[in-house]
Amino acid sequence: MTSKEILLELKAMGSDSIKKVLVNHGAREPFYGVKVADLKTIQKKVKVNHALAMELYDSGISDAMYLAGLIADDEKMTKKDLQHWAKNAYWYMLSEYTVPWVASGSKHGHELALEWIASKEENIAATGWVTYSCLLSRTQDADLDLDEIKSMVDRIEKKIHSAPNRVRHTMNSFIISVGGYIKPLSPYAIAASKRIGKVSVNMGNTACKVPFGPEYIEKMKKRGSLEKKKNTVKC
Repeated sequence: MTSKEILLELKAMGSDSIKKVLVNHGAREPFYGVKVADLKTIQKKVKVNHALAMELYDSGISDAMYLAGLIADDEKMTKKDLQHWAKNAYWYMLSEYTVPWVASGSKHGHELALEWIASKEENIAATGWVTYSCLLSRTQDADLDLDEIKSMVDRIEKKIHSAPNRVRHTMNSFIISVGGYIKPLSPYAIAASKRIGKVSVNMGNTACKVPFGPEYIEKMKKRGSLEKKKNTVKC
């Protein structure tokens, strides 16, 4: 399939009801309103196709950009490619899902996570925190810098309540990732999360709620996923 053919198929798959839901979550034009489940039917057809992923992302159409993350060959992404993707991720399904997924699977994930976290731009900083969270969930503890991660937890505890909206959300997720995926730091993250307390985030015109770290980590424990590393973060 070519990118033009995929865009036509995406347009046909779109619906006004899904568009309304996505608008409530922060999406903006241009996008068609395609269900993620329908995007995955195309993913199954094209599998990993890096050139196609790059074309779809540059279409600027949110549905196609999300699909691009599902079919990209993460290892082929250059630092320049990832910077370009991060810069053009204009709402959180791109900045907190698509780009971090691909960045964390590249050889530049850790470096760019730290660089993006330091950004003054809300979307970019949020991308950085989620990229690092993805790395925590897919990297063995022995291959992680535990001292650095501990310092990031300390940083979050000091700054989370004064951080920009989406950054607060992704900082909270980072704490949960530390508590849920890194065995030696789990008690440290849970204790920090308790001191932080519940985090307030404007979730738009939705019923979504910000998870409270200790409670969410306990849920992970009950469903048997605590400290189990992921093979992939893409979904």
